[in-house]
Formats: sequence, C-alpha cells, structure tokens
Amino acid sequence: MRQGDNSDARRCLVVVPTYNEAENIGKLLDDIFSRYTGHLDVLVIDDKSPDGTAALVRRVQEKNARLFLIERPGKMGLGTAYIEGFRFAIRRGYDLVVEMDADYSHDPAVLATMMEKAEEADLVIGSRYMGNTVNVVNWPLGRLVLSKAASIYTRMITGMPVSDPTGGYKCFRVSTLEALDLDRVKSQGYSFQIEMNYRVWKKGFVISEIPIVFVDRTVGKSKMTRKNIVEAIWIVWWLKALSITGRLH
Repeated sequence: MRQGDNSDARRCLVVVPTYNEAENIGKLLDDIFSRYTGHLDVLVIDDKSPDGTAALVRRVQEKNARLFLIERPGKMGLGTAYIEGFRFAIRRGYDLVVEMDADYSHDPAVLATMMEKAEEADLVIGSRYMGNTVNVVNWPLGRLVLSKAASIYTRMITGMPVSDPTGGYKCFRVSTLEALDLDRVKSQGYSFQIEMNYRVWKKGFVISEIPIVFVDRTVGKSKMTRKNIVEAIWIVWWLKALSITGRLH
C-alpha cells in the first residue's frame, strides 16, 4: 500500500510556488504523486514563468485530477502566493496545507512524517537547525552563516521558541490558518516564514519541529534577494511592536 491510501486520512494540499522551475517541477510532481495517493493534492502557483513552467504543469494536469494550477500575471512574491494557496485550501475544505519549494531542496519523502506530526501540532516545521545540528547540503559558507544568524537573531528579538524560523518546509492545520487574519500578513521571502510562525505562536497554537536535510538546488537559480534579507532584519521588530501594542491580531 502506497503512502496516503488510508481512507481515514485527512485531506492535504501541498502548495508549490514557482518561477522558472521548468527543470524541476515535472520530476517533483512525479515524485509526490507516486509516493502519495488519494488524500494528497498539489497546487502549483506560477508567477508567469517565461521558461514554460505553467505549460508543463498543464500537461501533467491533463492526466492527474489531483493537480491544480493558479497562473498569476507576474512576479507577485512568495508570501502572496502562499496566502493564495491557504485561501484555496480553506475554500476547498482541506485539513492540512504544506508549504514546499519547487527546487527539490525539500524532500517529498518527509511529507508523511510532517502530516503524521500534525496529528498533535497545529504547525509542523521542517527544521534545518535543531540543537547543535546543521543539516544543510551544498550551501556556500556565507549563506549558511547568514541563515543561522537570522535564526538566532529572530529568537533573541521575538522570544519565539523555534529553531529554524526562516525554514520554508511547513505543514499547517487549516483550522489554524482559519484562526489567523490572513489579510494582515504582509511579508515576503524569509520574513513571511517568520511572520507566519510568530502569528501562530502568539495565538497559542502548538508548534513542533522535525529534523530535515535541506539540499540546495542543483538546477535553476535561487530566488533570494537583498530585499528579502533587509526585510527579515526589520520584520521581527515590527512584529514585536504589533504584539506589544495589541495590534498583532
């Protein structure tokens, strides 16, 4: 029996934002759908990739009713893509929503563990940094130091007990997302992950982390920009200020 064949399983939607991921998306979709059946669907949100990513997804859609595609008019940001995916999941009555990168840095095999862990947690984070362990492959030292420093900085300023607050491999209960005011979420990039974690934590929901191995992309280009880094630096102070003044929720 393949993963996901349990008739009592909760319905899960995996949201995959894309921009120029034609080299990765076909293999990723094949991997997900071959591993999981029945109760796991995938939503690709494409920001008008000039490399034909959306066209590839449409061809897979012709043979797979569990694949959905939203095509947007241009690059609108990671945060807005995930918010659109969350709203899609809420409207369609899913129980779980997973955030997942398209570049294979997130191993599809971990989905089963994340969904299982969501039985006891409202948000499950696939963590690259737990304890003294760093599970990152193929990153240059400078980027690794920056990412780890961002995690420490975020915990120091916000007090949030999350080892990897900028990690992007996550599983939310849809009921948790319904309890948040998604219209108030404004961040993009790394800071979107920080903001969502913070809002979930401040609502008193249970956050759990599981260890993952993050493997940097082998094809395509990273979407991280200087703007993302700057936003992540000040967003923690903004969130803390909102919390102190009672304007977070």
